Amino acid sequence: MTPDTLFLGITWYVVFLLSTTCHEASHAFAAKLGGDLTAFHGGQVSLDPLPHIRREPFGMVLFPILSFVTGGWMMGWASAPYDPRWAMIYPRRAAWMSLAGPAANLTLAVLAAIGIRIGMMMGVFQVPRGLSFAHIVSSANPGAGDGAATLLSILFSLNLLLCVFNLLPLPPLDGFEAIGVFLPERIARKLVEFGMQLRGWSIFGLLIAWQVFDQVFYPVFTFALSTLLRR
Repeated sequence: MTPDTLFLGITWYVVFLLSTTCHEASHAFAAKLGGDLTAFHGGQVSLDPLPHIRREPFGMVLFPILSFVTGGWMMGWASAPYDPRWAMIYPRRAAWMSLAGPAANLTLAVLAAIGIRIGMMMGVFQVPRGLSFAHIVSSANPGAGDGAATLLSILFSLNLLLCVFNLLPLPPLDGFEAIGVFLPERIARKLVEFGMQLRGWSIFGLLIAWQVFDQVFYPVFTFALSTLLRR
């Protein structure tokens, strides 16, 4: 492994850890605000990644590293517990809890976009000849700007991906129960109940999401890039 590859892997993991921690901490914090202290008592209402790693060590450590070594980019997962009885009693609050994770990722993507635009305005960053997921901007001059450009590029792309993927309205993704935000409480409760009944079939929801994701994400990514890099 070359030093450049090692640096890229470390950058990927730092961004991955930040993104997944913020996602799950937002779920946990929204649940706490809504009256469910399950994740709070588990230590998940925290931007410290350790409680989240302890809950999902394979999804937050081993699998991301393996996916980078084999594929050049990182995949993984984390989770925050909640009380299903609370979700049934307060389905609209549970829907807001579901929406909080993708909202955190969107916030990180927007912050990365602001950093990229400021860097371009100051002449620190420039649009590279070849755009890629981890190479949205490059440093105008060799040096420390290279690392910042890579970090912000991955931060923007990965969090946009996490936001869009998790908003797909398929169980067990956040987008399924988040629909309840727009529904009357009685119907939102039926949605929560239906989602609980489908838990044993979650793998099929993930497989469908994986199949349709490219068709959903790449138009969003292309539009976001054209807006971000517009002169």
